[in-house]
Amino acid sequence: MTDVRAEVAALLERFDVATVDPVEFLGARFDAGLAWVHFPVGRGGLDRPRDEQQVVEQLLAEAGAPAPDLGLNSIGLGMAAPTLIAFGTPEQQERYLRPLFTCEEVWCQLFSEPGAGSDLAGVATKAVLDGDTWIVNGQKVWTSGAQNAQRAILVARTDPTVVKHAGLSYFVVDMADPGVDVRPLRQITGEAEFNEVFLNDVRVPDADRVGDVGQGWRVATTTLNNERVAIGSGADREAGQIGIVTERWRTDPSVRSAAEHDRLMSWWVETEVTRLAGERLRQQLAVGQPGPESSAMKLAFAKQAQQVSGFALELDPDAGLQYDDWTMVRTASASFLGRGPGFRYLRAKGNSIEGGTSEIMRNVVSERVLGLPADHRPDKGVPFNEVPR
Repeated sequence: MTDVRAEVAALLERFDVATVDPVEFLGARFDAGLAWVHFPVGRGGLDRPRDEQQVVEQLLAEAGAPAPDLGLNSIGLGMAAPTLIAFGTPEQQERYLRPLFTCEEVWCQLFSEPGAGSDLAGVATKAVLDGDTWIVNGQKVWTSGAQNAQRAILVARTDPTVVKHAGLSYFVVDMADPGVDVRPLRQITGEAEFNEVFLNDVRVPDADRVGDVGQGWRVATTTLNNERVAIGSGADREAGQIGIVTERWRTDPSVRSAAEHDRLMSWWVETEVTRLAGERLRQQLAVGQPGPESSAMKLAFAKQAQQVSGFALELDPDAGLQYDDWTMVRTASASFLGRGPGFRYLRAKGNSIEGGTSEIMRNVVSERVLGLPADHRPDKGVPFNEVPR
């Protein structure tokens, strides 16, 4: 049985982590099976339990080794990679996983559309087979990092004559195709993390279809569940907004009062409960893909991030007036580290939309976790091309 500690030690012996080229090191890490230890051998893994990945990350961090740029390639690392392992062909896994992990190829997600955000199964972007190539036309929106991406995961409609969930297929798209047009979307913060993407006669080889034709909804659900786990959980105590607020509380007596102390402790306990629930969910992943419980994690995270960022402004109201710069910046990530409370408050407003709206998360939890009656859906059982739009 492979000992991951020995594998990490052997990897570190081969390189001077202070001077090594990050791409070279990450490629060697992938080849050693230390990218995702729970992935199959030869695909960046060692067929080991998922929780051993934490051991790998800790040892490499302590050594100061280069790590993948999660801010730049979070969609590739957290969403595309597990989807390719679950549904990709051996050829697709061989072609895409290694450069994805080294971040030589950055990925984005072409799912939501102007008329199909919360109701993702209602996407109208169509893909028509022409020989062994799919011709794709449509518009996507809220695409994080599209301006930096070389690859995209795409859900498109391949059969409009069947019910909406059954007529979708899932593809890998080359973002360098001349038919791909990426345009920035400016947010309330003034920045443009997101984009709208227009697809005009984009050509996708059938070899880049992930899963069977018509299986797109099932494949996309795997992607989204992994996304919600990534959004809705943090490994460290006091990670995120609550950590920033508690640090301010500890170091600045001027913001303290008995009433605010009670509110702070309430939020601290609630975020800690969510963190522990996330740990349990990640442990459950060791026996399979994430399920609908990930929606509850994402829902809780969105509420807490917004409430705690608002609480931070109540402790220091003047800071909310000191937002520094409204110049549009096409940032590569949504990180709020090092940003002021005004930015954090505004940015948190998007947490209840991105990765699935809180309304949809509540529906998923009520129907698929609690077993409550489903909402009435007038388009249920109706072919997509007969649904009023």
